[in-house]
Order: sequence, then C-alpha cells, then structure tokens
Amino acid sequence: MRLRHKPWASEFIAQQSNYAIANPEQHKGKWHEVFGNNNPIHIEVGTGKGQFIVGMAQKNPHINYIGIELFDSVIVAALQKVVDLQLPNLKLLNVNAKNLTEYFADNEIERVYLNFSDPWPKSKHSKRRLTYKTFLALYEKILVKGGEIHFKTDNQGLFEFSLISFSEYGLQLKFLSLDLHNSDYEGNIMTEYEEKFSSKGQRIYRVEAKYMNE
Repeated sequence: MRLRHKPWASEFIAQQSNYAIANPEQHKGKWHEVFGNNNPIHIEVGTGKGQFIVGMAQKNPHINYIGIELFDSVIVAALQKVVDLQLPNLKLLNVNAKNLTEYFADNEIERVYLNFSDPWPKSKHSKRRLTYKTFLALYEKILVKGGEIHFKTDNQGLFEFSLISFSEYGLQLKFLSLDLHNSDYEGNIMTEYEEKFSSKGQRIYRVEAKYMNE
C-alpha cells in the first residue's frame, strides 16, 4: 500500500484525545474505565481507514471497540469518521500491534479482528504476517479464555497460511468461507479493500478461530 503523507495528521490525532488514545499503556487493565462501562471489548488490528470498525460500533452499541493502526496518515481517515459520528464505544490507537501486551492486560479483550492484513508474500517475511504463531501468542495472552480471532482476506495464499497457522497453534476453526459474499453468512460489514476487491469479482475468504484454553 502506497501511503500519502499527511503532515497535519499527528496534530489532528493529538487534538482528538476523546477518541484517539495517547499513551495507551497507561490504560492497561483499565479499558473499561476509559469506556465507562463493563461491556465486552473487541479490537481490530490494522484498522486502516476505519470503515469496518466504525460500522461494527454503529451496529453493536453494547460492545466496545478499539481500532489499532500503525500509520498516522491512514488512521486519521478512521478518526474523522469517529469524530463526525461521535461514537462513544469506539477508540483508536496509533501504535504498533507488536506491542499489544503493553497496552492490554491478560484476559482483557474478547475478540480480535484481522481484516485484509498485509500478506507479506515472500516466505522469508512470514514472521511479519499477523496470523504467524508469535502474533497468535500475543492475541492469546490478551484475550479472555476461549477468545476468538475473526479473519478476512482476499489473498488465497495468506488464507491458506493462516488456516495452517491456526490449526498448528491449536485453535478451533468455527465458521469458514471460501467465498464469503456468495455464502449464507449474515451481518457482514465490509472494509474499503473488501468493497474494492469484491467489486472486481474477487473471492473474499473468512474464518473464525477460537482458542481452546477455556
């Protein structure tokens, strides 16, 4: 993905402290206090421009959402949506997902969403994939017992890699679709990439994987 630099991004993010949370490590283990309730917390790793997580927050006001995006020039698009809609159940973090355990305590999160993650197609870069075993270990630590990963992609190679990675890690594969938009799955919220790829006739792959550590 080619990023367009937005020199005003960091300043805008800093001005929206109600939604873009600075120094998230200070809230580790206390995210319910940030939201002001005890509702379940779901996170999306790689929020991009925010269409998915904004849609989920609108649809499910009884769930708290946290979107995580590394690039400030990307997350500002999501932040603008949140500010316009004034969504009380959605916060954004402009941080690196490799440090998730610095921001969330053990068993603090109920679900992780991974949508159209970078496939890192070269085999030597497999450790960078968000479904690689080291990332699965990070998610397991912050998720409640029996927590889930919901994963979508248009990339068949990444999907196959992820299914193997999930299985080898010991996750239970629940819902699985090799062609989501031609399945009977209801309630799908599309990302920007999903709209783009599906409009060209590309298949969308989806799986729900559950940790067997209850």
